[in-house]
Amino acid sequence: MKIFKIKFLLLALMLVSFASFSQTTVRGTLVDAQSDEVLIGASVVVDGTTIGTATALDGTFSITVPSGGQKLVFSYVGYIEVAQDITVSGEEINLGKIALESDAVNIDAVKVVASVAVQRETPVAVSTIQPAQIAEKLGTKEYPEILKSTPGVYATKQGGAFGDSRVNIRGFDQRNTATMINGVPVNDMENGWVYWSNWAGLADVTRSMQVQRGLGASKVAVPSLGGTINILTKTTDAKKGGSAFSTVGNDGYNKYGFTLSTGLTENGWAATISLAKSSGDGYVDGTQFESYSYFANISKRLNDNHTLAFSIFGAPQWHGQRDRYSKLSIAEWEDKGIRYNPDWGYKNGEVFYAEKNKYHKPQAILNHFWTMDENTSLVTAIYASVGTGYGTGGYGTSKFYGDAYQREDQIDFDKIVDENIASTTGSETILRTSNNNHQWYGLITSYNKTLGDLDLMIGLDGRYYIGEHYREVEDLLGGEFYLDQGVDVNNYNKIVREGDKIAYHNDGHVGWIGGFAQAEYTLGNLNTFVSVALSNKSYKRVDYFNYFSDDIIDQINSSSAIEQQYRDLIGSDGEFEEAMKGQETEWVGFLGYSVKGGANYNLTDNHNVFFNTGYFERQPDFDAVFLNYINWINEDAENEKAFSFELGYGYRSSKLSANLNAYYTKWSDKTETLSDYTEDETTGERTYFSANVLGIEAAHMGVELDFVAKPISKLEISGFVSIGDWRWLSDVEDVQLVDENQQALDSTSVYIKDVHVGDAAQTTFGLGVDYELLKGLKIGVDYNFYDRIYANYDVENRNTKYADGNPDSWKLPFYSLVDMNLRYNFKISDINATLFCNVDNLLDYNYIAEAQGGFDKVPEGYEDEIKPGEEATTVFYGWGRSWSVGLKIRF
Repeated sequence: MKIFKIKFLLLALMLVSFASFSQTTVRGTLVDAQSDEVLIGASVVVDGTTIGTATALDGTFSITVPSGGQKLVFSYVGYIEVAQDITVSGEEINLGKIALESDAVNIDAVKVVASVAVQRETPVAVSTIQPAQIAEKLGTKEYPEILKSTPGVYATKQGGAFGDSRVNIRGFDQRNTATMINGVPVNDMENGWVYWSNWAGLADVTRSMQVQRGLGASKVAVPSLGGTINILTKTTDAKKGGSAFSTVGNDGYNKYGFTLSTGLTENGWAATISLAKSSGDGYVDGTQFESYSYFANISKRLNDNHTLAFSIFGAPQWHGQRDRYSKLSIAEWEDKGIRYNPDWGYKNGEVFYAEKNKYHKPQAILNHFWTMDENTSLVTAIYASVGTGYGTGGYGTSKFYGDAYQREDQIDFDKIVDENIASTTGSETILRTSNNNHQWYGLITSYNKTLGDLDLMIGLDGRYYIGEHYREVEDLLGGEFYLDQGVDVNNYNKIVREGDKIAYHNDGHVGWIGGFAQAEYTLGNLNTFVSVALSNKSYKRVDYFNYFSDDIIDQINSSSAIEQQYRDLIGSDGEFEEAMKGQETEWVGFLGYSVKGGANYNLTDNHNVFFNTGYFERQPDFDAVFLNYINWINEDAENEKAFSFELGYGYRSSKLSANLNAYYTKWSDKTETLSDYTEDETTGERTYFSANVLGIEAAHMGVELDFVAKPISKLEISGFVSIGDWRWLSDVEDVQLVDENQQALDSTSVYIKDVHVGDAAQTTFGLGVDYELLKGLKIGVDYNFYDRIYANYDVENRNTKYADGNPDSWKLPFYSLVDMNLRYNFKISDINATLFCNVDNLLDYNYIAEAQGGFDKVPEGYEDEIKPGEEATTVFYGWGRSWSVGLKIRF
């Protein structure tokens, strides 16, 4: 028996020894072939087996492979699969770097145009959202809300309707945050705003979404005080195939679509097309929506040096809205419920919207990629965008929100219709559209040269924009006509019907020509850059209603009787003289520039430090140049100035990746203009006045931390902390008010020193956990906390000096949200499929996301005049619990 036991132990030891010699460890690192950036979470599989692993946070992998000839297969979303044959003989194998090529044709050249930042190389604070994260986390969120777990970012749905979201970065709103799609700037050329409803289908075609906080890495001049949202869409897939998906969710949410790709053919052609439709009833009452999105890209490799690529993307949509002015007091929301919307009702038994948005803004880009030699290239993008659409609202006698015209807390449109039918003087109240159409054309070209360790870039940026603004009769609401009196000097008593222009009609022309240059130098572990940009932005305004046409001016000049007739109609000598100036202004130009630089130093394979700094002057917006919504040129319009400085530290290992940075931005001569008029009660004579408020300054400073930890291969923990201190730095006293002849009238002041900047959370914290329960089955939970959110307010209304100092804005209650998501990868025959489930605001927490007006503390001595903060503030609540379930198949 003892001999048998000894033999058994010897046999077991032999088997263990044999097993140890029959397999070995293979190591390596997966990187992007173009940028050399590591690929995190890429798949490494022994072909024909179930043996596999995923790359760590530093791109490395370690896998135990059986002996003999084996094939390792490397794959990652967005990259071409690579297989490598190896022979395992017992000794450990290190494969070094394995470079994966993008599965999208021309994506590397697009990245050059788009100024994509690279971790541990580009010295900026950056967060990158990959398509897999968007697919897993988005659910029913608005597209910008996918950034909610990014330091310094605050995103809300505003009124809560489809596409009406907004995003702030480091306390700066969208006007001061650059948004770029494939390197093309999309901030409105007149006011700098970004309307996300215009890009409703963007999530379906996004390849990557990068937030560069602070000045960012963009070469062209963009309004990046807070940061840059840099979006890369799909180009053309290198492999033949496609996908289809369908998603359902709360409140009738329904979305479906597909993508098809030809792959790169032998003769150099490739094409990809994506189509999708979304519809639903909306979480907020009266916010039904319908949206279509389309994307197409076709490319042709002319030869080894030249490639052409054309892409077009658009998302025609309409949706009912809850207007931003429909904020209510907390007590009113508690009475009516957070889904309540006053901006709709029923007309003849059917849903009818007082506030409705309809828009279509396709964008087309033609790219030419010219590789002159291995060190020289020229990349050119010619683009065009033609936007058409409107938002609706009431016009005429204000009846939409009067108590007499309410039925069960909604607008009684039928009563308004009955009164208009009975009126003998036409409709009293009508529904109008406010149309904002535009044509935007541009060109960006960059010449790139590598000289050893020095990379040089020089380029041109040209843009031309025409914005057409007018109101139009949408629905007479039962009447036969509407008398639009006194708004069009060319037709003073104008009878209008549906489709006719009313209220105002003007065009804004914007021209832009700029140049940029950048030098980037790499010496070992040190990477430095300096970048400069110079631009001239010019404006011209054409007003068709407040000024006589050339024909009428000729008539007036030829006849004193006709002149008197028009003077009598207008009734104001000042307005008549203004109208005689003609409809079109001359061009008014402003020079702007930026200078920025920075350096990143990789101390070791794990540690790096960076800094960046810069200064830029940005041209004033259109409405700061032309005051009072007429052709009154502001001779004192000033450029806005900004200085920024940032320090950062990064750590990366196989288990932990973390970034810590501190920033300071000083914003000077913020564009602030006051313009209005007074009207004489006896004569009706209007006196227009304006003020150019110079000297307003703000400081935005803070500390940000973000990290990702992967203690085991199936568990990923991510988190961030952002603590900001954003305040106005100065009061501005004795601001001179002047009339249209620049004659002094009176003065006003702005008292905001030490008051917090409103409209965004200055303290945010987040923690996310993703765990793979079974192969292909992953669950994620995200917690986000928001505090020190101060109500928004109009700076120019802070014109009273209080003895106990400037009162701060009302601080919203802090709140926290929990979101959950589930993803399951499986196969249907040979087809890969993924099931997605999302629940946002899992705990159905009621929270205030936005607020307007109100002081945090009533100034001493004003207790009888000013209500305390909560009572004086109007708010919007965020959404309660929402959910979605989706299925996507790939073939």
